[in-house]
Amino acid sequence: MNILYLNHYAGSPDMGMEFRPYYLSREWVKMGHRVTIMAGDYSHLRISNPAIDGDFQEEIIDGIEYVWVKSGQYDGNDLKRALTMRRFVQKLSANARKIADRWKPDVVIASSTYPLDTYAAQKIAKHSKARYVHEVHDMWPATLYEVGGLSKRHPFVLVMQIAENSAYKHCDKCVSLLPYAKDYMVEHGLQPEKFVNIQNGIVEEEWEHPEDIPEEHRAFFHQHQDQFVVGYFGGHALSNALDKSLDVAKRFLSDKELIFVFVGDGAEKARLVKRSQDEGITNVFFLPSVPKRAVPSLLKHYDCSYMTGLPSPLYRFGLCLNKMYDSMMAGIPIICAFDAPDTLVKTYNCGFQCSSSNPEEVTRAIGKLKGMTPDARRQLGENGRKAVMQHFTYKQLAKEFIECI
Repeated sequence: MNILYLNHYAGSPDMGMEFRPYYLSREWVKMGHRVTIMAGDYSHLRISNPAIDGDFQEEIIDGIEYVWVKSGQYDGNDLKRALTMRRFVQKLSANARKIADRWKPDVVIASSTYPLDTYAAQKIAKHSKARYVHEVHDMWPATLYEVGGLSKRHPFVLVMQIAENSAYKHCDKCVSLLPYAKDYMVEHGLQPEKFVNIQNGIVEEEWEHPEDIPEEHRAFFHQHQDQFVVGYFGGHALSNALDKSLDVAKRFLSDKELIFVFVGDGAEKARLVKRSQDEGITNVFFLPSVPKRAVPSLLKHYDCSYMTGLPSPLYRFGLCLNKMYDSMMAGIPIICAFDAPDTLVKTYNCGFQCSSSNPEEVTRAIGKLKGMTPDARRQLGENGRKAVMQHFTYKQLAKEFIECI
């Protein structure tokens, strides 16, 4: 089968995020399918971007054919970014027949964060007589008005809403990363039987041969090897609710056996470090971020994985956090402090789910976890690991995706 995967921001392990298109495509190639990813030449999510001379420049990465389209650079969520979206989808739409003739897809997957690529996908699928799959990562345009502060009547929001409705109406299948988005999608035109929830997951090889953590991190964990480590890894932005985490940490200052370790970077990190110093929160330690391939090595030093975020109306659609699957695969219990419907942590009994807006609830969960016997904690961790190995490896997810189309 020929699969055409449209994703403006698609990356690879060497380029950086986003990884899902690469991981699924690599598994499909192993299964004998031909996969072409069409992506923009620039993404703020990548560590490095390809240098290209013109549109539709081809490159083979691990058996996957990448086709780069000049979309232009941008900085932040400003007008320039909106123009790159327009440029990307217009070039795909204008060349829809040529793309159909050149790559002859049996299925076209539209998978960018924003839904505008549905128009190009529909045109290419029509010319190819192919199936059209709409894949949803984030809930646009709901994100724009529920979190971004734009009015529902803002022209940009209206354009996105029309595109989203068109995608739900015309797709043959809708693959959602978010488990509780079905009702919303049906309200916007999706036929219920077309909804499929296929979440993110882990790549087994990355766990079999992980990269080591930096010397700075090794030395730190050696120094604190006798303490119970509540570990966070990821972004240090306002949305990550790390101020709430400092509030929780203050409640454990008298417990010299327990420390909090925050690994990562972000716009709020310097302020968070200063706050912890100013307020004497001496049980919190900040370390630099580590490469994605070193995450398995990092998690070996955590006694539990702590993930949190500010309350958001978008969490009603469910959580699909890469760090959740990584933490489950690491076989360590999880404190999942999000105001959201039941997560995998609760479903598979691999830790405690609580409200990020309630420090007392988070404090009780951490205290309960620390008070468990090592065997009881290991059992929670093993529950998560078994669930990931059974349901959330990219090998399994790629198989489910193929079966649904």
